[in-house]
Amino acid sequence: MVTIKEIASAVGVSSATVSRVLNYDPTLSISTKKRQAIIETAEALNYATPRNRSRAAAQAGGAGLKIALVHFLDPAQELADPYYVGVRLGIESRCQALKSEVIKVFLTGSSPEAAMLEGASGVVAVGHYYGDELEWLRRHSRHLVFADYAPAGDADDAVLSDVSLAMTRLLEAVHGMGYRRIGFIGWIDAFYGPDNIHSEHRCRAYIDWMSKAGFYDPELCMVERMTPDSGYTLTKAMLSKPNPPRIVITCNDNMALGAYRAIHELGLSIPGDVAVASFNDIPVAQFLGPPLTTVKIPAELIGETAVDLLLERLSGREVAKKVVLGTEIVWRGSTPQTETTAGVEATAPGAL
Repeated sequence: MVTIKEIASAVGVSSATVSRVLNYDPTLSISTKKRQAIIETAEALNYATPRNRSRAAAQAGGAGLKIALVHFLDPAQELADPYYVGVRLGIESRCQALKSEVIKVFLTGSSPEAAMLEGASGVVAVGHYYGDELEWLRRHSRHLVFADYAPAGDADDAVLSDVSLAMTRLLEAVHGMGYRRIGFIGWIDAFYGPDNIHSEHRCRAYIDWMSKAGFYDPELCMVERMTPDSGYTLTKAMLSKPNPPRIVITCNDNMALGAYRAIHELGLSIPGDVAVASFNDIPVAQFLGPPLTTVKIPAELIGETAVDLLLERLSGREVAKKVVLGTEIVWRGSTPQTETTAGVEATAPGAL
């Protein structure tokens, strides 16, 4: 295969200039004559640009592709959250099936070398990105797909589940069971800061639905910066209030684990005194005592679908696509589906 160096030698320019011309760099200042000479020489020598090599690999099924997996959590944080482990495993298993190489990059506070992304056929970014980090990804990625997140607007490929809709369905379901004192435990989205602490999608959907139903009580909506103990500390504080909730909904299953610990320390029972429901359906959820009711978000499928979107881009798709995967409420023992549970007398089913 002919190299960029050989083309540069034949035309009489630098290898960097050839690379920028063949990758359609719009910022390169070069005469039309010289640009045309580079392109014609490359064609005469049957040179395949990285873009065309990636497209050919995608059309061949992905074999030979190099895909950068960019994660917004560091390795220790990711291992502590089985949900994001699932997203990563979905990406890796799909790439393995396609015989594509995966490069892991952790974007956690400092930008890695841009060459790590620019040398990849495409990038799958896992998690939430805002501001400078988002623009850095867009600037240095040949093709970019977001997994478990969709930036504002319609310019980016993304795959995620609609957690706002999932929260609405969960609230409608527990309301139908008779629950009225419904608490929410969540986190503050780092992007929005202290002036808009209820911006996270599940939290916003909770406030909107509870307000429209006439049940919203600010005392029962508690959020803080995410820490390993957030679920524990917030649940303990909420259940220590004079009129605590009869069910607590947590933003994810990790927070639910902390909620279980707080409830038990307070001498309360699940679901006899307070029911619990959550999001993600991590593997441990079904083995808790009692097993945890949770909204199943298809983490591994999100990762797999992100790789498929990237292959579509490499095969020539030009219009951005957003894929929204469905969710499912998995009912378990922490949220009994009868009107006489959670410490409520059978004669007052509507007063939970």
